Amino acid sequence: MKNCPVRVAVIAGILFAAGICAGQTTAQETSGPPQTVSTALPPAPGAALTMVTTEPGYFTEPSIAVDPNHPDNVIAAYQDNAHIAYSTDAGKTWTAENVESKEYRVSGDVSVTYDNQGHAFLCYIAFDKLGTFSYWGHNANRNGIYIKRSMDGGKTWDEKEIAVSAQPQKPGIPFEDKPYIVADNSKGPYAGNLYIGWTRWTLTNSELLFVRSTDDGKTWSIPIEIDNGPGLPRDDNGALEGFAGTVGPDGTIYAVWGDGQHIVLTTSKDGGKTFSKTRNIIQTAPIIFGIEAVERANGFPQIGIDPRGGKKGKNLYVTWSDYRNGDVDVFCSTSGDHGKTWSPALRVNTDQQHDGTDQFFQWMAVDPADGSVNVVFYDRRADQENRRQTVTLARSTDGGKTFANYAWNPLAFDAQGVFLGDYTGIAAFNGRVYGIWTVKPNEANGARPGQTMPRSSAEYWRLRGTQIQIGVADFKSSDK
Repeated sequence: MKNCPVRVAVIAGILFAAGICAGQTTAQETSGPPQTVSTALPPAPGAALTMVTTEPGYFTEPSIAVDPNHPDNVIAAYQDNAHIAYSTDAGKTWTAENVESKEYRVSGDVSVTYDNQGHAFLCYIAFDKLGTFSYWGHNANRNGIYIKRSMDGGKTWDEKEIAVSAQPQKPGIPFEDKPYIVADNSKGPYAGNLYIGWTRWTLTNSELLFVRSTDDGKTWSIPIEIDNGPGLPRDDNGALEGFAGTVGPDGTIYAVWGDGQHIVLTTSKDGGKTFSKTRNIIQTAPIIFGIEAVERANGFPQIGIDPRGGKKGKNLYVTWSDYRNGDVDVFCSTSGDHGKTWSPALRVNTDQQHDGTDQFFQWMAVDPADGSVNVVFYDRRADQENRRQTVTLARSTDGGKTFANYAWNPLAFDAQGVFLGDYTGIAAFNGRVYGIWTVKPNEANGARPGQTMPRSSAEYWRLRGTQIQIGVADFKSSDK
């Protein structure tokens, strides 16, 4: 991908920014009915949107992180293959580049973080070819989990990738999937450590694995299994999936994932060497579900901590989505005793319950400076046909008791059955919130019934391609 400047425009009262390269138009031509603009919610304060992919393609599953030591530095990642975008001016402008693996055909399932030195890290899976659909451990080809490092906060990236867990080509190998990287940015005894958790698919089960690095990502420990017992071997309900982690101010690791109709929690107090026995902390409806006009969807959990207030910090928060109310809603549960007990599920989206519209693909970040809980999600409350989604930012400033909802991207789009990925992303620091998500450019009807075209054609991606958008909201400035 070329490095592109950014042009800013105002649409529907919201500040938008679109990347422009030489030879490209400043906006995509669209046909069919105009975009629906959601006016039911107040706009996110200081909302600015940037399209970091200048043309549609196979772009999904983004992640974003802010440097807590230099909060104007922000990195974002997305697939396919692995790409990075970075900003040194708090999200006003972005520079994007391709950092894909040179050793494999495909690199994706990306996540990013900063450590306590301001170094940036990209984690991803890499493979040549997938095995049997959804039964990924069957006929798996060589694959692995890798990282790349940036010692200058995201501007430049090491050419050499570092193996976290690699599976060379041979019969019966497992498939490593959905990793997520977490940094210990506390002042505790394990400050600077890096952690990665993921799902390993085998012929007979799914396992939740974990590794740590104590040398700035140069080397990684032998993977350990941190579940109490394996899940089912298919990428569906009953598998162990959706690892997420956070680190308390005393260095305690809190990790969650989905297991059947529960979210489970485990903790480590020794820097990831050992973990407690997992506990079911939240009962959910099935966490993988169908969403109309989206290829697939899930409600995998996230966990965050308010690090203020004492050696162990204050509240823990877990967010997820499920269809216990018929339509899909986003939920939050809070623990005020470091994970021992959890509050009943609270709806994060503020539309009327049982209104038949879905809110899904949430991601959550707790602002370490002000303790606010920030959640991004796709939102269909403005479309009673339950097909077109906008992007909403929800924020709690009262310890997860209530959430205010804001329109972040109020322009609705119909995904038309394409793959939107498995997740969105969000990061927050000192009242400034950064979100990242996938959008489907609005075209009339996509491909006509029976129409086929090669994936290499520009027309295919014009009709079927997706793009990555970054949103910024500034609550600190709005409070002045």
